[in-house]
Amino acid sequence: MTDITAILEPGMLVRHPDQPDWGIGQVQSNIGGKVTVNFREEGKKVIDGKRVMLVIVVN
Repeated sequence: MTDITAILEPGMLVRHPDQPDWGIGQVQSNIGGKVTVNFREEGKKVIDGKRVMLVIVVN
């Protein structure tokens, strides 16, 4: 399994695999595997990258 969290940078677009209704989110920060994401439909959330593997959205 690839640690996708390690490559997440501010500005990247992601989705939460278990919360599709949150919509697309933009990474705000990634500090020590804690990823802050601003989701269009849910607002700002801090995701533990060790527990949830966010999905990168490719335009």
